[in-house]
Amino acid sequence: MSSLPTLSGRKVVQVFTKFGWQVARQRGSHIIMIKEEHHATLSVPNHQEVAKGTLRGLIRVADLTISEFVAAC
Repeated sequence: MSSLPTLSGRKVVQVFTKFGWQVARQRGSHIIMIKEEHHATLSVPNHQEVAKGTLRGLIRVADLTISEFVAAC
């Protein structure tokens, strides 16, 4: 399993965009992303560094593997 890099919230949004996710709105410090064929939404914190556990959870909800996510960084 690949190790997760330390990424900002904006960089995480850029990576999820490569997988078809779109920014729906932003409320405060969280960016909400949606995907057509997905019923779940991603709430990405717009912080300098996204916590590793939070990032791991977002990757899981997006139905991606950590290796796929890291390769797209």
